Amino acid sequence: MTDVTPTAATGLDVVLGVSGGIAAYKAAEVLRLFTEAGHRVRVVPTAASLNFVGAATWEALSGQPVQSEVFDHVDEVAHVRIGQSADLVVVVPATADLMARAAAGLADDLLSTTLLTARCPVVLAPAMHTEMWDHAATAANVAVLRSRGVHVIEPAVGRLTGVDTGKGRLPDPADIVAAALGLLDPVPARPHDLSGKRVVVSAGGTREYLDPVRFLGNRSSGRQGWALAEAAVARGAEVTLVAANVALEPPAGVEVVSVVSTEDLRLTMLEAARDADVVVMAAAPADFRPAEFIGTKIKKTPDGAAPQISLIENPDILAELVASRHGAASPVLVGFAAETGDESATVLEHARAKLARKGCDLLVVNDVGGGRVFGSEDTEAVILSAGGSSTEISFGPKIDLAHAVWDACVHEMDD
Repeated sequence: MTDVTPTAATGLDVVLGVSGGIAAYKAAEVLRLFTEAGHRVRVVPTAASLNFVGAATWEALSGQPVQSEVFDHVDEVAHVRIGQSADLVVVVPATADLMARAAAGLADDLLSTTLLTARCPVVLAPAMHTEMWDHAATAANVAVLRSRGVHVIEPAVGRLTGVDTGKGRLPDPADIVAAALGLLDPVPARPHDLSGKRVVVSAGGTREYLDPVRFLGNRSSGRQGWALAEAAVARGAEVTLVAANVALEPPAGVEVVSVVSTEDLRLTMLEAARDADVVVMAAAPADFRPAEFIGTKIKKTPDGAAPQISLIENPDILAELVASRHGAASPVLVGFAAETGDESATVLEHARAKLARKGCDLLVVNDVGGGRVFGSEDTEAVILSAGGSSTEISFGPKIDLAHAVWDACVHEMDD
C-alpha cells in the first residue's frame, strides 16, 4: 500500500465528491485517510450516490454538513462557495456519467457546480465496468478533462461488480489520497505527455526449472519495472506490466500479466508489443535454461556425486522485438543492461557494444558490480541512445530513473 503521508501542508480544505457507483462505500476510507492526515473534509455527494451511502454516514464521519442539491441552504451560496474555498477536490468514485457531465460543463447539482467553480487541483478516481471505461465516449471525455488540467487517475484492473473482472476497478484509497496530495507537492508535477499512449513494461527475473523444486534464476526484484509502470500511469499512459516472479503489490491502474519462464516472457512480450507505442524490457530473463526438465525432485546419490546439468541458450527477446518492428508505427524499444566491467572493457564499453548488437532505441545501463541496485529502492544508471547521446542518472530513487527513461522515450517519439 502507498504511503499517504501528506506532501502538502496540513490543514487543507478538501472537498470529497461522491458519485453514484457501487464503489461509493470506498470513499469512506478516502475520507478517513484525509482526516487522519490532518485535513478538513467536506463531502459533496450526488443524489444517486445517496442510494449507496446515506448523508448521515458522511456527516458523522466528516463532522461537516452534507447536501447534494444547489437549492439546499441557498443562503450559503454553497454551489459557489464550496469550490471557491477548496484547496483540493477529489471525486471518489467518478462514474462515466459524472465525467460526461463534467466534460460538458453541466451544472445541475452541487457537485457539478463545485467542479466548475473550483480553481484548485481536481482529481477524479474512475470506477465502472470495463466496457464503459473502454467506450469511445468515455475516452473522449477523459481526454477533454485531462486537457483542462483535471487529474484523472487510471482505474485499476481486478474484480468488478458481480462476477466480472477487468479494468475499471477503483484504485486503492491510499493510492488515491497519495496521488491527490502529490499534486500539492512543491516539486513540479510531471507532464501528462504519455496520454493516449500504450506502453508495455517487463519486470522481475525469470525462472528456469530443473525439477519441481529447483530453478535457475537471478536477483532481479522487479522494483525498477514497477517504478516504470507507476511513472507511466502518472504521465497518462495505458500500461501493461509483464511480471516475472515479482512479489510486489500491483501498481494502481496497471494491467499485470504474470509469467514464469523466459519462454513465457518471450511469447507475452511479442504479443503485447504488437500495438504498443513503447516497449521497455526491464526484466532480467535467464540467458540459459536446463536442456532437460526432470519431473521428480533430483535426489542425492549414495556416493555423493553431483548431477550433471546441461544448459541450452534461451532466445534473445529484445533482439526478437527489434526484428519484429515494421514501419513508422513501430514502438520505441528500450533495453536494460546489468553490466560489470572486466579486463576487456568498461561497463559503458560493454553497454555500447550491446546497444549496437541489439538494435534497440535506448539502453539503460546499471553497473551491478558487487551486487549493487538489486532489490534496492535506489539506483543509478546511464541512458544510452542509438543516436549516440548519453544521460547519467545519479544515485537516487528508482522512480527518478523511471521518469528519466520516459523523458528519453518522449524525445524519441517526438523526433
